[in-house]
Amino acid sequence: MPTPTPLPTAELHVHLEGTLEPEHVYALAERNRVRLPYADVADLRSRLDFTGLQHFLDLYYANMAVLRTEEDFADLTRAYLRRAARGGVRHAEVFLDLQAHTARGVPAEVVLAGVTDALAAAEREHGLSAGLIVTFLRHLPGDAALAALTEVLRLDAPLLGVGLCSSETGSAAPFRDAFALAAAHGLRRVAHAGEEGPAANVTEVLDVLGAERVDHGIRALEDDAVVERLAAEQVPLTLCPLSNVRLRVVRDLAAYPLRQMLRRGLRVTVNSDDPAYFGGYVDDNIRALTAALDLTADELATLARNAVDAAFVGDARRAELRAEVESWVRARRDEGA
Repeated sequence: MPTPTPLPTAELHVHLEGTLEPEHVYALAERNRVRLPYADVADLRSRLDFTGLQHFLDLYYANMAVLRTEEDFADLTRAYLRRAARGGVRHAEVFLDLQAHTARGVPAEVVLAGVTDALAAAEREHGLSAGLIVTFLRHLPGDAALAALTEVLRLDAPLLGVGLCSSETGSAAPFRDAFALAAAHGLRRVAHAGEEGPAANVTEVLDVLGAERVDHGIRALEDDAVVERLAAEQVPLTLCPLSNVRLRVVRDLAAYPLRQMLRRGLRVTVNSDDPAYFGGYVDDNIRALTAALDLTADELATLARNAVDAAFVGDARRAELRAEVESWVRARRDEGA
C-alpha cells in the first residue's frame, strides 16, 4: 500500500539546535574532539524524559558544546531541511539561539555563515523555501539581546526576523529596545509566551514587543479576554503538541485543546519546536494529533492553511503554498470517493 502524501505545510516554530539528534551529537563530538558526559547514544536518549522546561533547557544547552565550526552549523541546518522536506514542510522559518553560541566563544560570523549558506540552498537542495529568525534568550539581560542584534545587523546577515525564547520567567519588557530596533530595520517579530508562563505573558509580548506571532500560546485559554483578543486580531499561535506533552504542559495528546482553540476562532498552527528532544518532526506531530483526536482531512487542511497564512512570505510564494495545500485536499477527497 503506498505511503500517503504528507500534508504540505509551513513550519513556523522550530529551534535549529533542537534538531540536533543524539547520533549527530556524537558525530560532531568525534569531529571536534569534545568529551561527552554520556556513556553512549542510548544513554543520551534515556535522558529525554523531562520534568519541565528548565530540565530540558539544561540538556539542550549542554549538547550545543559540539557545535564549533561553520561546517557544523551548515550540516545541522541541512539535516533539518532534508528531514523537514521529507515530512511535507514546504516553507520553514528556523529559529537560531545565537547568544548561546557566542557566549561559549563561537563567533557570530561563524554561526551565521554556516546556517545562512545552508538556508540559501534550501530550495535547490531540498525543494522548500526558508528564512532565519534569531531568537533572544529571555534568561539573559535585555541589553545582551540588543548587542546581539546590533552584531547581526553589522554582519548584514540575511535575516527574516527576531524572536524571544528560553525560560518564560520575568517580564518581557527588558527586550523592548531590541524588538524596536528589529522593527526599525523591517524585521518580523515573534515571541514565546503562554507555555511555561500565564496568559498575561501573551498580552505582554503583543503590547510591549509588538509580536506578530505568539510561539506556543496554549495557556491563553486560561483567560477568556486574551482568547477573544487573539481571535479578533487573528494573531497566529505556533503550537507544538509533542513538546507540550513532553514538558508536561498538557497531560497527553488526547487532552490537547486543539479543537477548542479552533472553535474559538484562534489561528493555530502545528510545529515541532525541538524535534530531536520531544519525539518528532512536523509530520510526526500531525500524525500523533490525528491519531489522538481523530482529525479530519478538512481540519488538517485548516491547520496547513493557517500556517501558510501566518508565514512571513510574499504574496506570490503564499499563493504557491496555498495551491499545494488545496491540491492535497483534492487528492484526499478523490481517495475517499
